[in-house]
Amino acid sequence: MSAPEFDRRMLEALICPQSHQTLSYDAEAQELISKRAGLAFPIRGGIPILLVDEARRLD
Repeated sequence: MSAPEFDRRMLEALICPQSHQTLSYDAEAQELISKRAGLAFPIRGGIPILLVDEARRLD
């Protein structure tokens, strides 16, 4: 059984908790990207984890 997919319609309602800007979806990495904050938030089991402490810094 595969993990649940992220519902792209959620992007309309989600914003970066640090920059308060919209996020983009990286389907391959299963992350939500905040270019302004330079963070990538993981998606686990179809659920975005919008905690700065859980985010990966973009280089």
